[in-house]
Amino acid sequence: MSRERRPLTEVTRPQPNAGSKSAELSALLENHRGERHAIVMQDYPDPDAISSAWAHKMIAARFGVECDIIYEGRISHQENLALVQLTDLDLVRYEGGDLSHYSGTVFVDNQGTTSRLTERFEALGIKPLVIVDHHEQQDLISPEFLDLRHIGATATIYTEYIRDGLLELSKGDPEHVKLATALTHGIRSETSGLVRGHAEELEAATFLSRFADSSLLEDILSVKRSKQVMDVIREALENREIRESYSISGVGLLRSEDRDAIPQAADFLMTEENIHTAIVYGIIIKGDREMVIGSMRTDKVTLNPDEFLKEALGATETGRYYGGGRRGAGGFEIPIGFLAGIKDDDDLVRMKWRLYHQLIKKKLLEKIGAHPPIRTESPRESAPVTTGPLRPEEA
Repeated sequence: MSRERRPLTEVTRPQPNAGSKSAELSALLENHRGERHAIVMQDYPDPDAISSAWAHKMIAARFGVECDIIYEGRISHQENLALVQLTDLDLVRYEGGDLSHYSGTVFVDNQGTTSRLTERFEALGIKPLVIVDHHEQQDLISPEFLDLRHIGATATIYTEYIRDGLLELSKGDPEHVKLATALTHGIRSETSGLVRGHAEELEAATFLSRFADSSLLEDILSVKRSKQVMDVIREALENREIRESYSISGVGLLRSEDRDAIPQAADFLMTEENIHTAIVYGIIIKGDREMVIGSMRTDKVTLNPDEFLKEALGATETGRYYGGGRRGAGGFEIPIGFLAGIKDDDDLVRMKWRLYHQLIKKKLLEKIGAHPPIRTESPRESAPVTTGPLRPEEA
């Protein structure tokens, strides 16, 4: 883990409205002046998390608090890569190393349930200071400052902090322009281009439009899908099973680099006529560590993805749910455990995939009240789907 340390800029302390969440955050940062904090994103961060983490880092700098933005997984979605590269954002991908020099942790767009760093910091006794999120409450950690809202995006909350005076944006500051552009992208990505946005999202987008670079945003949004993503979308389409307007599809084994193809495939299945909910899942392989990763999308107003996935998939022995979400979207992660690492024997790999595929599909079908089909697999499902070097014929 490495980064280039940059000097902090001291400025006049902002004065937000008394009693607001902005005032609470301001007071907390003032009490921790001079410290160094870790801003923890989920293992596979999205534009909402990336832009919100950046906003927190810039706000904290005004109080003399230095922050590193850290994640342990990978950024693989083409738009997320473009966002980081085009804005020259300083992120730290944790690949081992000492974390004890941090005084506290900050969780943005997550509550510690989607990051392996949570347990690492807990083991070191580093206290959680801040959670700012728009997902359902997870109750895993208890920070000093908590701001959870049923709102479209975490970026909207940070835009409110900025509007309340925690950071004074300037059109003449290139970093501020890029931050405003990133926050705009974060809000758009979480609300289907503001179609599903609340009034708060529309107000935030209007405010940010005074500073954002529309050409930069267009460059981020115009990035094309990779061949690997297109292959996964094709597999999801061909393997889907439709029940009660739900489209459910397993896409087999994927490299960790292609993880973000799963939510993109779910988004694509949502475009089919008469489908209100799409769920796509596959086994992600990273060395000997394997996880079933799934993504859920829905436009059914009465369907709560957080409740749906928690009730359908359950929790670990320690009470940690495998899935969760927010309005319109959700996701789940299920460790493979004992069967992880089996990849040299094609028959065993196929058996492993069929086992998890059928168990997960059965639980999902039971949850929606549909009886499992008599035929449990199609010819295409008899072999796992893989990308890159994981294809059985190339093993």
